[in-house]
Amino acid sequence: MGPLLKVDNLRVSFISREREFEAVRGVSFEVNKGETLGIVGESGSGKSVTARSIMRLLPSPPSLLKDGDIQFLGMDMVGKSDKEMENIRGKDISMIFQDPMTSLNPTIRIGNQMTETMLKHNKDLSKQTAKAEAIELLKLVGIPNPEARYSQYPHEFSGGMRQRAMIAMALSCRPKLLIADEPTTALDVTIQAQILNLMKNMQERFGTSIILITHDLGVVAGMCDRVVVMKDGEIVEKGTTEEIFEQPKHPYTIKLLNALPKLHEKKKAKPAPRISENINPNEPLLQVRSLKQHFDMGKGNVLKAVDDISFFIKPGETLGLVGESGSGKSTTGRAILRLNEPTAGEILYQGIPVNQLNTKEMKMMRRHMQMIFQDPYASLNPRFKVLDIIGQALDIHKLVKSKAERRERVEELLEMVGLDAAHAMRYPHEFSGGQRQRIGIARALAVEPKFIVCDEPLSALDVSIQAQIVKLLDDLQQRLGLTYLFIAHDLSMVKHISDRVAVMFGGKIVELAESEELYTNPQHEYTKSLLSAIPIPDPKIERQKKRILLEEQEQRRDKYQLDQSELVEVSEGHWVAMPRVVVE
Repeated sequence: MGPLLKVDNLRVSFISREREFEAVRGVSFEVNKGETLGIVGESGSGKSVTARSIMRLLPSPPSLLKDGDIQFLGMDMVGKSDKEMENIRGKDISMIFQDPMTSLNPTIRIGNQMTETMLKHNKDLSKQTAKAEAIELLKLVGIPNPEARYSQYPHEFSGGMRQRAMIAMALSCRPKLLIADEPTTALDVTIQAQILNLMKNMQERFGTSIILITHDLGVVAGMCDRVVVMKDGEIVEKGTTEEIFEQPKHPYTIKLLNALPKLHEKKKAKPAPRISENINPNEPLLQVRSLKQHFDMGKGNVLKAVDDISFFIKPGETLGLVGESGSGKSTTGRAILRLNEPTAGEILYQGIPVNQLNTKEMKMMRRHMQMIFQDPYASLNPRFKVLDIIGQALDIHKLVKSKAERRERVEELLEMVGLDAAHAMRYPHEFSGGQRQRIGIARALAVEPKFIVCDEPLSALDVSIQAQIVKLLDDLQQRLGLTYLFIAHDLSMVKHISDRVAVMFGGKIVELAESEELYTNPQHEYTKSLLSAIPIPDPKIERQKKRILLEEQEQRRDKYQLDQSELVEVSEGHWVAMPRVVVE
């Protein structure tokens, strides 16, 4: 019996203004029945273009399928008409997209979107039976109260639930091949673990073959039977998962594997950064006391995004702040810099009460406290050249006396973060994601701050670019004596950049310890569930690992609530919130 899918010498180009860009260059691979094939590579490697070519989802123009053969169940897919492809999509081949919000119709209820596909491909199915099957599928993918959820709109679902709904929709016609294009990139590590677990279960239940497209080799280690590595539109290496991880041959594959943070490896010791003479190294640089950030949601509902937390950061230290979306991490960072006005509590920078400063005083304080944002593109003005994006901060604080001095300082900052001085005259859209993040870092450094809030600065970047940015932040800390609050949901990266780590859950800090101690000796159940969910880039470890799934945590939330008192010190420097049982 031959392969389910066979792609041979696929070539795809994009035509723009009479220029041709070859995105996929002679790609060939096979997918067998019931197996999972991983296609890995960084942004721009051609992964998603390859997948969409199989589904014939690329608009033409500007795309052009120049050459190649795609055989599915022995059928020639390239020669099929749009009408014939409509009968195959959803029924025989389904796709899960990276961002479920943009691929779900916001104006149609989830249930109706599911039954529409089912009724299209099965004319004998009644609406009542289709609804019953859709509800059963929502239940299968772990969506609570599926009867009620069936009638809700996409915006009423969380990110993880929207992705579950997409999986339910993709599986509604029992396809023979499921293409999952970065299905967990936008999700927290705990939700990612659930989605991957769900895909495995669905595969076993329905015998579906899967093409998993990702840049996360940890995910590949636990999910895939074979792996294809792509770079610049070409396949540079392919083999079994064990071969790729244990005996990689191509330099690019080796580079990808080496860029991955190793959670199970001991953290390397870092030299202490130089601290400015006007900062007392024996006193905390920043103190946060009983910080609260509440938001009025209307109709008497109050969201306690940050609910009475306290911590300090020493000069030259990096404190990692981790937790899932909605835990209060980013809100904490924004409250410290007064981008949101805190509801209550104290923020002290070198003993100065930041939240009591007036507008003029706060403007001066921003010279000392800066922020690097999550999305480098959204935080850079697309109409400004880099010279003005970075130079604006110099102008506001009157740090330069002439245009020549301004340009010289901007060029110096660009070179400091690993960019060329000539980049000053370009616009943000002319840079890659990693380069844009370097511009964001240069802008934060322009006013020579001593404290920087790094708010998810790596989440939009490929793994090898992440490693570069982490090294850059480390080097800058050593050279300039910087202090960081490093906010992230990637715990493996946080381990290696942070001196201490605080774990947030439901607006509270539930555990705080030195980095190595937290990872080797977690005490709180939530910390344990986060750590167990991290994919390890080793197939042997990943397949034997037991995960503490978040569903178990959610079931416990009603029975346990966090103690309102301060954290308890269980060993030197290791603080844990002890849950207390609520008497029912």
